[in-house]
Amino acid sequence: MTSLPLLDREVIFAPAHRAPGGLLIPERLPDAGEQYGFHFDMTKCIGCKCCVVACNEQNGNPAAINWRRVGEIEGGHYPNTWRHYLSMGCNQCIEPSCLTGCPTEAYTKNSITGVVEHSADACIGCQYCTWNCSYGVPQYNPERGVVGKCDLCQNRLSDGMAPACVEACPEGAIAVEIVNIAQWRADYLSANAPGLPSAGDSISTTRITLPADLPPDIGRVDTHRIVRELPHTPLVIMLVLTQLAVGAFGVLCLLDLFSHDGRLWNVALASLALAAISLGASTLHLGRPLYAWRAMRGLRHSWLSREVLSLTLFAAVAAVFAAALLVNAPGRAVVGLSTLLCGLAGVACSARIYMVRARPAWDSGYTATEFFATALLLGPLFVRVMVASDAPWIGWAAAAGGAVQLAGQAMKFLWLTRSETFELRASSLLLSGSLRRAFLLRMAILVAAGIVAPLVCTRTPALAAAFLLALSGEFLGRWLFFVSVVPKSMAAAFSAREAAA
Repeated sequence: MTSLPLLDREVIFAPAHRAPGGLLIPERLPDAGEQYGFHFDMTKCIGCKCCVVACNEQNGNPAAINWRRVGEIEGGHYPNTWRHYLSMGCNQCIEPSCLTGCPTEAYTKNSITGVVEHSADACIGCQYCTWNCSYGVPQYNPERGVVGKCDLCQNRLSDGMAPACVEACPEGAIAVEIVNIAQWRADYLSANAPGLPSAGDSISTTRITLPADLPPDIGRVDTHRIVRELPHTPLVIMLVLTQLAVGAFGVLCLLDLFSHDGRLWNVALASLALAAISLGASTLHLGRPLYAWRAMRGLRHSWLSREVLSLTLFAAVAAVFAAALLVNAPGRAVVGLSTLLCGLAGVACSARIYMVRARPAWDSGYTATEFFATALLLGPLFVRVMVASDAPWIGWAAAAGGAVQLAGQAMKFLWLTRSETFELRASSLLLSGSLRRAFLLRMAILVAAGIVAPLVCTRTPALAAAFLLALSGEFLGRWLFFVSVVPKSMAAAFSAREAAA
């Protein structure tokens, strides 16, 4: 939703709607050091979802896109069992992860109300904010090509009316209150509840009143339903090909230093073409690709912006290096080293994009290991096929990349399997369940094409076949990377999602 004008501090709210327990909206605006926040009383919620319907009607969202959701938690043992409900909109966090991750600065925090606002005009639909938020608050609308989220109905608040969800609740379970930011930052435990991620991820300001008799085993009802995430195919292509190009230019730099092979400029041009294709493919992931240039706005805080800058510099310097190889220009070693450094920076930024708290299976060193291992495996193989070089160190480098990739994948799976964290354990269940065949195929390809073939194949046709198989394996691996991650989120309703096949 487009950002609304700042509220006038002189506005006096009209009398607020009342429910049992008091006012549902404050009678004044927040003072300095204060902001608005929701209060949800779990003891009153009956799970009717009137708040969800009201929110969708107010904001014109289709049924599948809910800026407010109702989840379910249950626990206890027969005959003493409990079921309670969670109604959750945007938590107007003090340190909003959606804002810090956004590359286009489409998010702002209102200086008076503290509400986290989103500008649809500035949004390019990269969906990075949907990966950053532990609560799954930002929702991508594929029809519009942009993200949207709850803004606490600021247009209604400015007119003295309660937000649509607050007004619609028949039990008065939702209210708006004023939060003292310093006090809340020091003690935000009231924002934690069963079925919710830790409030510490972004310091949620939603205060939750819990029932006094919650059993110790109460938790989300949807733990048995684990579904695949979207594959994000353009990003699969972009990541693998950029990492291949970085690895290739690294090998080219070394070959140029020691062999001065006149054919290297051909390989450099081919590698550059792959990098250009990958960068072009990445724009297909955007909801509004014509505005891709806006992704450079968030260099101060967004790893996505830094990735765009570093990979753009990599492509530019790589073009200069290819030209220097073509004309045999002196001093090209410095240009080659600069190309490699920009490429390595790009791979590092790519890894940091995915290492976010809201995606626990991504938030580890295994992500960076996987990305750099792809460069180390595919780059040398590609150069060896293109140049038909018999230098043994190229084969050993590719085999090392395959070995690192294989070991990293095995260790990551073991880590996921042994974890007691729901999201990590769920990722391992996907890889050992519905994705088992794809995962085993990926590991087998790593052994055959990533370790054995680079060491034993010497003829160009065999090397080309090994390279294509290894490339297919890395595409498969990156596809698994996306579809097997289980994001943090609030507990879903019992019948909200179907189990994975």
